[in-house]
Amino acid sequence: MKNSLRLMKSLDLFLNSLCFEKYQEFKGYLKEEENHSINLLSFDFHVQNLSAILKKKSIQNDIQALEHIAKKEAWIKSIESILTKNPFEALILTDINRSILWVNDGFTKMTGYPRSYALQKAPQFLQGRKTSEETRKRIREKLQRNKPFKEVIINHRKDNTTYKCELHIFPLMNNNKTTHFLALEKQIA
Repeated sequence: MKNSLRLMKSLDLFLNSLCFEKYQEFKGYLKEEENHSINLLSFDFHVQNLSAILKKKSIQNDIQALEHIAKKEAWIKSIESILTKNPFEALILTDINRSILWVNDGFTKMTGYPRSYALQKAPQFLQGRKTSEETRKRIREKLQRNKPFKEVIINHRKDNTTYKCELHIFPLMNNNKTTHFLALEKQIA
């Protein structure tokens, strides 16, 4: 009875935290039962943990991809510092002429546009009839200053629905000259 999986309510949390080798060590002590039902009492904890792990892995992948570009471009700013200190859903990297060179997976989730469609376009393709000309003008002016800034803009998804997008744009420099812009974007209410 003391080794019955069904009667151990928190064992799944412990077992899920083990690496494969450690799990194999414990497996011999556990008695499998004929009834193969899953104890869902703590499944929500597992889902929350999995979600956090996947988000962290996604950010690590974004950092790795951008660090590879940063090495070639010799940017002064730390990409890791930018991405770990600022919340985002989507990332857009443009050259100085604002042509998109790279987007992360979050870009497709947020906008509905595939990466292949966005590359070599200006981010303005996300703007539409509900995008304020005043906001567009402010963004252009702030880009000229070569300083990080935040702005909120109405963007349009591929399916033509609109969303409020908070932009946090960082100029990326080498030798005190801006060569690229990195936009961290997130949908806001």
